[in-house]
Amino acid sequence: MELLLRRIARRDTYTIGKLYIDGKYFCDTLEDCDRGFRQDMPASVIRAKKRQGITAIPIGRYKVTMGVQSPRFSKRAIYAFCDGYLPRLINVPGYEGVLIHIGNTAKDTDGCILVGRNTQVGKVLESRKTFIQLYDRLLEDKKNVYIKIE
Repeated sequence: MELLLRRIARRDTYTIGKLYIDGKYFCDTLEDCDRGFRQDMPASVIRAKKRQGITAIPIGRYKVTMGVQSPRFSKRAIYAFCDGYLPRLINVPGYEGVLIHIGNTAKDTDGCILVGRNTQVGKVLESRKTFIQLYDRLLEDKKNVYIKIE
């Protein structure tokens, strides 16, 4: 399964994108500020230039695993349906623990990708409903999920 996150609105404090599954539009996304990082940049350069908790991950293509339980989210009732096993991007240079999860504003991202509907400026709404739908789709081919960010 191939996810494509196309960043369409880069602002000073957040980034709005469109998420596609195997070429078909699925939902909107919200990330932190895109500071122009690319996957082919050395992790040391990215770590030196990124601003912790307020910087979107580098553009590139990443494997997504469904097999790691999030210590941060596993105890939250909103994730009881999946026991905190959230989609996690693997080998993101300069980052650790990058997830796709529920949230509404850039303050909820901490470098992760939020999913929902961008019907208000700078926000995604209906995030919980959208995330559950995405999670169910990812389970269909959970060992073969990749995301390309551009």
